[in-house]
Amino acid sequence: MKTIINTPDAPRAIGPYSQAVRYGDLLFVSGMIALDPATGEMAGADIEAQAIRVLENLKAVIEAAGMGMKNVLKSTVFLKDMNDFAKFNEIYGRYFAEAPPARETVQVARLPRDAAIEISVICGK
Repeated sequence: MKTIINTPDAPRAIGPYSQAVRYGDLLFVSGMIALDPATGEMAGADIEAQAIRVLENLKAVIEAAGMGMKNVLKSTVFLKDMNDFAKFNEIYGRYFAEAPPARETVQVARLPRDAAIEISVICGK
């Protein structure tokens, strides 16, 4: 059975999609950009501020579904500029210090709201 997951601790969807969908033991979290859930504004212009906000947004949705960052099986990372890869990787590593998930990271031409980064994840129990 499909269950929609939404939390006020992460930004509202900016289109016709859910923050996350649980299906059985799997959780599919939509791509998150660095919107501050309290203001709806972008959380800084640099990759460091945006990466932290995105990861905190993901964490909030994952926790609303009764899971934790340790449950992330796979992440997909979209960077506006691959020159930010090293800085992003250092921040990402803080959230996944042990048994990190599978991941791909790609550079894209443009992201919603001209964000520097977007991340989606798949979690499992």
